[in-house]
Amino acid sequence: MSPPETKISPLQSPACRGEATPALRRPVTSLWGVGGERAAQLARLDIHTVEDLLLHRPRRYEDRRHFRKIAELTKDEPATARGTIVALGLRRFRGGGKSVFEIILDDGSARLHCRWWNLPFMEKYFAMGDEVFVYGKLSETKPRVMTHPETEVIEGGEESFIHINRIAPVYPLTEGLPQRWLRGLIWRTLEKFVAAPRQSAAHFPEWRAADEKLSALSRGAAALPSRANAVHMTHFPEELTDVEIARRRLALDEFIELQVQIRARRKNFESHATALPCGGNNRLIKPFLARLGFKLTDAQTKVLREIRQDMGGAHPMRRLLQGDVGSGKTAVAACTALMALESGFNVALMAPTEILAEQHFTNFSRWFEPLGLRVVLQTGSRKGGEDGRWKMEDGKRVRPTILNPPSSIFVGTHALLTSGFDLPNLGLVIIDEQHKFGVAQREQLVRKGRYPHLLVMTATPIPRTLGLTLYGDLDVSVIDELPGGRGQIKTFIRTADKLPKVWEFIREKLAAGRQAYVVYPRVEESGEKGLKAVTKEFNNLKTLLAPFRVGLLHGRLKSREKDGVMTEFRAGGVNALLATSLIEVGVDVPNATVMLVENAEAFGLAQLHQLRGRIGRPPPPGSSGAAGGAHESYCILVSDAKTAGANERLKVLEETNDGFRIAETDLKLRGPGELLGQQQSGLPKFRFGNLAEDLDLIWQARELVAKMA
Repeated sequence: MSPPETKISPLQSPACRGEATPALRRPVTSLWGVGGERAAQLARLDIHTVEDLLLHRPRRYEDRRHFRKIAELTKDEPATARGTIVALGLRRFRGGGKSVFEIILDDGSARLHCRWWNLPFMEKYFAMGDEVFVYGKLSETKPRVMTHPETEVIEGGEESFIHINRIAPVYPLTEGLPQRWLRGLIWRTLEKFVAAPRQSAAHFPEWRAADEKLSALSRGAAALPSRANAVHMTHFPEELTDVEIARRRLALDEFIELQVQIRARRKNFESHATALPCGGNNRLIKPFLARLGFKLTDAQTKVLREIRQDMGGAHPMRRLLQGDVGSGKTAVAACTALMALESGFNVALMAPTEILAEQHFTNFSRWFEPLGLRVVLQTGSRKGGEDGRWKMEDGKRVRPTILNPPSSIFVGTHALLTSGFDLPNLGLVIIDEQHKFGVAQREQLVRKGRYPHLLVMTATPIPRTLGLTLYGDLDVSVIDELPGGRGQIKTFIRTADKLPKVWEFIREKLAAGRQAYVVYPRVEESGEKGLKAVTKEFNNLKTLLAPFRVGLLHGRLKSREKDGVMTEFRAGGVNALLATSLIEVGVDVPNATVMLVENAEAFGLAQLHQLRGRIGRPPPPGSSGAAGGAHESYCILVSDAKTAGANERLKVLEETNDGFRIAETDLKLRGPGELLGQQQSGLPKFRFGNLAEDLDLIWQARELVAKMA
């Protein structure tokens, strides 16, 4: 199978003159010593070309100018030592299924036992008398033992200077690929192409073009190493401080490339798309706001001005609306929908779950049907023809007979995307909780119309670095003010041994007329030790909370069963709802003022913040419900996590209700991949950029690319 073509940066120049294939794009098999087997191993590391090899980033460095004596090794921190093998052997246990291979190193200060369990092939890599580097920390002290340490046999020869008496790179590897071999290959490739500035400029004009472009755009570029020097410093730094200097230069190149792509995509979109006139005339918004029962906050009003300007502009709106839990995004979405409806266009609103879609359907029906508008529900189990075409007569909802139906808002889940469901005259697409959808799904819904306006909303605040990269082609509005009417939420972290007191507290609140959520991480037991599952704990919870009624909600229930338990919970017939994280979006029950989350360490911070947002909620706008949200609310996070990091992470929730601070912390602790989940397909792959730390570089790249326009 031929290796995939490597993308060339928009900043890079055309192919190297006089050569059919530029040096950077040549396959690794063009390098000395790389045959078919080695090429296959490198391919597993996503290394196909010379440039892939040169940008293969070390995962750490060993300062082999300084070693720690074996006698000084500790259990607290990893370190590098070296010694000679004085004994080695493989021991198989009875039955042959288990084994341990061990080498014993001596450096004159003490002996070190290095052990590998159930890896019998390790004995092929060592021989008596070998001198070995070893990296790790002690698992035992009497005798000194390292379990599964990283090792490298010290060999002589003309390339030995690459591996010892220097700061040595340690690379990610794959099975069968030796560390020394890969380090030597990268050294030889650097020597051939990047040994001197003139040489690298001749071989890699693409890198020289990037340097020249950067120098032309930025006065501060002179303080940065050239791209060639940055690559050399990445692999073989003179000092450890060189590594970060080089990383920042190469990260800046990555961010510039991304911003060029974002700007080109936006420019291409605007050159082909003509906006639909959806600015509206206020004939529906004015009566809607008059009936709403509260005044919009200044933040909501400011965002609506931005949206109205977009909806009446020359190009279709592409806007991301961020707002913390309970900030009033739904009211803003309703006003945005009314602008399109006033202009004679239809609206589609897509939500990630049936529960949230049906809740939107209920709210929008209550708001819009008195204005003579049609609200249609389209989910996997409930289609618009069944219960979506209604009007209000004498306080009751009845199916109307309409020859020329008014403009409509279609509310639904992924069912809106089905090929058989048409959305005629589509002027506006609204996507709620957009992080639950992939970029492709977003585009699929937009293509139901001819360049409709797009508003995507999230109650999970997006760290600024992700906002500038993943959503860089969207304009961003932030509702940074919470409306009144919400009770204060207090958050507490407790260990499992405190659960009897927690249950006693919950029973007191239920007796006082309040309702509660109890959240577990699993639907069914999955084998992960200590993680609770709702299906197993349901009967136990009914006993604990008797005589109060307990409901069960999770994603594997049929839609009718979900509807039934939610209807009872909203009506107060169910006192406590046992659920998975399914309830993290869109469940509004103002009388629910207590939330218990067990195994809290199994959830992300942003997800816990979303869950916590289900309590202390005010009654829906325009409803006649009691102001349950005015009650003080309590979120109790139960965790028996053994690691200090997990406990520190949860303390952030105890200290703040600021969703943006929580999101930034979550990004630093978990990284963007885990934070966004597998569904989010638009995240670029950065080798050197760090989305948790490089906000200044992302801004710099954005500003530099703006100068190129």
